[in-house]
Amino acid sequence: MHPHIEDYALIGDLQTAALVGRDGSIDWLCLPRFDSGACFAALLGHKDNGHWRLSPRSPEARAERSYRGDSLILDTVWETPTGSVRVIDFMPQRDRQPDVVRIVEGLSGSVEMRGVLRLRFDYGRVVPWVRATEGCRVAVAGPDSVWLRTPERSTTYGKDFSTRSDFAVTAGERTAFVLTWHPSHEPRPVRIDPFEALQDTLDDWQTWSARCRYTGPYREAVIRSLITLKALTYLPTGGIVAAPTTSLPEELGGVRNWDYRYCWLRDASLTLNSLLSAGYLEEAGAWRDWLLRAVAGAPDDLQIMYGLAGERRLPEAELPWLSGYADSVPVRIGNAAVEQRQLDVYGEVLDSFHIARTAGLPSEPHAWSIQRALADYLESSWRDPDEGLWEIRGPRRHFVHSKVMAWVAADRAARTVEANPKLGGDADRWRAMREEVFREVCEQGYDADRGTFTQFYGSAELDAATLLIPRVGFLPGNDPRVVSTVDTVRRELTHGGLVRRYSTEGGSVDGLPGDEGTFLACSFWLVDALRLSGRRHEAREMFERLLDLRNDLGLLSEEYDPAAGRQLGNFPQAFSHIGLVGTAFGLQDGARAD
Repeated sequence: MHPHIEDYALIGDLQTAALVGRDGSIDWLCLPRFDSGACFAALLGHKDNGHWRLSPRSPEARAERSYRGDSLILDTVWETPTGSVRVIDFMPQRDRQPDVVRIVEGLSGSVEMRGVLRLRFDYGRVVPWVRATEGCRVAVAGPDSVWLRTPERSTTYGKDFSTRSDFAVTAGERTAFVLTWHPSHEPRPVRIDPFEALQDTLDDWQTWSARCRYTGPYREAVIRSLITLKALTYLPTGGIVAAPTTSLPEELGGVRNWDYRYCWLRDASLTLNSLLSAGYLEEAGAWRDWLLRAVAGAPDDLQIMYGLAGERRLPEAELPWLSGYADSVPVRIGNAAVEQRQLDVYGEVLDSFHIARTAGLPSEPHAWSIQRALADYLESSWRDPDEGLWEIRGPRRHFVHSKVMAWVAADRAARTVEANPKLGGDADRWRAMREEVFREVCEQGYDADRGTFTQFYGSAELDAATLLIPRVGFLPGNDPRVVSTVDTVRRELTHGGLVRRYSTEGGSVDGLPGDEGTFLACSFWLVDALRLSGRRHEAREMFERLLDLRNDLGLLSEEYDPAAGRQLGNFPQAFSHIGLVGTAFGLQDGARAD
C-alpha cells in the first residue's frame, strides 16, 4: 500500500528535489534535474522501482519529523525500545554535482539501523552495475553513475540487487551517508564534508528566509510556502516548476495523471506578485528574466508551458512498467498540453511584465518590443476559441477566463504606454480592444438568470477561474455580478466547503472519465474574492481552514479530497503555495486598510 501523498517531505538543492516518506524511505528523486529520469521511482510503482530507506531495524520504532527552523533540512526523530536517533536529510545547494546527505545522530541508548538502497535508473526500469571502490559503492548504467559513500563502521553488502548497510549508533555518535550523482564518463566526483555541508545549508536557508517581509499572523505558513517555492526553482535559469513530481493522481485509481515538472505561464503573474510582496526581488527578477527568454519569438508560437531552461519540446509518453501511485495509470512523462492553444497566457505574460515594471525591476531594452508584439497579435486573435486555463482535452470553446485575460492584456498594454509614453505603442487601439472585450464578456459570458459568469459562452457550466475577475481588475469585488458569481460558485461548485475547478461529473466538460478532488488554488481564490467583496471575516475563516489542510510539515499538493480527508495530485504544488502566500498578503493588506 502506498503512503498518503501528505506523508512525504520535500528536500532539494534548487535544481532537483526528493520526496522522503515517514518510514525513512526516499521514494522519488530525479537526477540531475527536476525533469531528468528518476533513479528512485517507488512513488509511482513499487520498492523494486528504486528507493533508499534509512531507519531503525526495530519494528516498534516510531518517528516524529520537522524541518529544522526556516530551512529545507528534514529532522526525523525515531524512538525505539533501546534508544532514540535523529536522521537528518538534506541536499546541499550546489554548483557541481547533486548530493543527498543522510546523517544519523544517536540521541539516547543504542539503536540498530539499516539502510537499503535500490537504484533504478530511467524511472525504475534500469538496474545498474554496482561495484565497490575506495569506501564507496558505485552504480553505473549508461550516462548515469551514483556514488554512495558509507561510514567505515557499517557493514555494507549487496543483496537482491540492492545495497544494504547495517550499523549501530549510540548517544552522541554521528555517522553520515552521502549519495552523489555524476556523469558516468567523467572522473569520480568531488567529495563533500557532510557535516560542514549541513551547517552551510542551514545557514543558506536561514539567511534567505530572514529576508521575508511578511509580518502578519500567518508568518509560519507564508515562510514555509516561500521556502517551498524557492525549492521548486531551477536556479541556473530562474524557472519555477509547477511540482517536482509526475503522475500523482487527481483521483485515486483514475487516469488524470500528468507531468508537472515544467514551468507554466499561467503561474507567472501570481508567482511574481508573491515574490515581490515578500521582498524577494532577486528571485522575482530571475523569474521575470526566464519568462522573457521563454516567450521570445513569434507571438503566435507562444506556449502555455516550457522546460526548465525554456525548452519547447515536451513530448508526452507513458511508462507501462510502472504500476502508478495507488494503481493510478497511466504514468506519464512529458505533457501533450504543451500543444494547446490557451489565449489567457498572453494576459498572464503582459500582467507579469506590468507588475515587474511597477515594482521597479530593471527592464531589458528589448522587453517592451516583445510585449508590444504579443499585445498586437492578441488584438487580432482574442476572438478565437481555445482550450482554456484548465487544459481541457476537448473541443475549443470561448472560455470566459481566456477573454477576461485578453482584457487584462489590453489593459496592461494601454496602462504601460500611458505611464511611459516614450516606450511607443498605440494606447488608443488597446483601450478600444479593452472596451470591446469587456462588453462581449458581460453580454455573452454572464448568465443574468442564474446571476453568474459561466465557464464559456452559452454554457451553463461554472468555472472557478471566474473568481479571479475582481483580482485582475475586470470588475470591482463589490460589483453585484461578482458577488452573485461568488455566491453561485460557493453553492454549486464546492465540496466540503472547498472549490472544484469545474464540474467533472461524467466527463461532460473535459472529455475524461472519472472525477477529481477540490482544487486548492481555487479555494484560495474564493478567499480572495470574499475579501474583495467585503466579507473579510468569512475570508479569514476559510483561509484558516485551508491552512489546516497542510501536512505536518506545511506542504500542500494540487488537490484535496474532503470525503477521504487526504491530498491528491502532484506534490508539493507551486500553484497551491502561491495561492497561500498571495492570499495571506491580501488579508494582511485588508486588515491594515480597516
